[in-house]
Amino acid sequence: MKLIVAIIRPEKLNEVLEALFRAEVRGLTISAAQGHGGETEQVETYRGMTVKMELSPKIRLDIGVSDHFVEPTVHAILSAARTGEVGDGKIFVLPVERVYRIRTGERDEAAVTPVA
Repeated sequence: MKLIVAIIRPEKLNEVLEALFRAEVRGLTISAAQGHGGETEQVETYRGMTVKMELSPKIRLDIGVSDHFVEPTVHAILSAARTGEVGDGKIFVLPVERVYRIRTGERDEAAVTPVA
């Protein structure tokens, strides 16, 4: 089992969700985030002061999957989120030791499999 954490541009969220749905990846958590990577710094004027805006708005997706869903999930995100510009984001694939579904008490693979 893996936890896939993807940081993407907010404007690419709908395309990524559609790609994940087509790849039959279900169950995810979406959070608003701010971050800074290779983007150039923006300078804005706020109430007469010049301010460097170093953090860009991003979307964070957390997706728990069984091992055979890792590649389809990563491929779906890569294909839908890529613009080719700096700031497209990152995907992290992390090992997961244990997962429990709270409602049923199911554990591990059974807990990350969609409910029919």
